[in-house]
Amino acid sequence: MNPEQKASELGVAFNTIEPGYLKLCIRSGNLLITSGHTSDLKGVLGKGLTVEQGYEAAKDCAKKILRSVHQEHGTLDGLRVIKLLGCVYSAPDFTDQHLVINGASDLLHEIFGKDGDGYHARSALGFAALPTGAAVEVEAIFEINGS
Repeated sequence: MNPEQKASELGVAFNTIEPGYLKLCIRSGNLLITSGHTSDLKGVLGKGLTVEQGYEAAKDCAKKILRSVHQEHGTLDGLRVIKLLGCVYSAPDFTDQHLVINGASDLLHEIFGKDGDGYHARSALGFAALPTGAAVEVEAIFEINGS
């Protein structure tokens, strides 16, 4: 099963996104670079929100990223995940940002393959606040294979 079919099977809808203030995904050479995509979930991890809730929020961010990439490139097929940056709205003593951002990484591994094009570099960082109070924000870089 190709990545586009797998994503669709996992509930990623490729609906059209209206242009906003910034581009959500831009192509530079053979790279697709996304803006940060925030979760619908609001709040602070370690202060009212659990790791499990954060994991689902990061997964939500990854689904949004895939929609933006699809809109820019027309398909998810032929892509390699290069890098994720995961930002977690964290209480001062919260140290499980990596477990939260696994929500995004696990979805990309499932779609692109953990041992293949989905195997990526990643940073997971804690922040004192994120835009609109979002619990999680994720950005990504993809490589277009064969370009």
